[in-house]
Amino acid sequence: QVQLIESGGGLVQAGDSLRLSCAASGRTFSSSAMGWFRQVSGKARDFVAAINWNSAYTDYADSVKGRFTISRDNAQNTVYLQMNSLKPQDTAVYYCARRKFGAAGLPRGMFHYDSWGQGTQVTVSS
Repeated sequence: QVQLIESGGGLVQAGDSLRLSCAASGRTFSSSAMGWFRQVSGKARDFVAAINWNSAYTDYADSVKGRFTISRDNAQNTVYLQMNSLKPQDTAVYYCARRKFGAAGLPRGMFHYDSWGQGTQVTVSS
């Protein structure tokens, strides 16, 4: 099992940028695909972005494509989410997660991910 700790959230204005970080413990991080999800209170947890183990492949939800960038540093056991041109509708708790072993590709369903962080709040004011 890998432990994940997100950081970097905060309160910003529309149009601003934030970079979220997800620090992982455990030796399996560098071989694992990772994902970012977000959740608004009372709603389902939605896929935001995913990256494979060596950064060769990424995937993004349509709502963030062109504004958000997922990246990783395997030497630092960290995955990042650079968020630019933030909108009020990006307000949510953001979670990082590790894709389950045995799952293929960069799945968007949260049931394909096992280890989850505690989340970091992002609030975008208009």
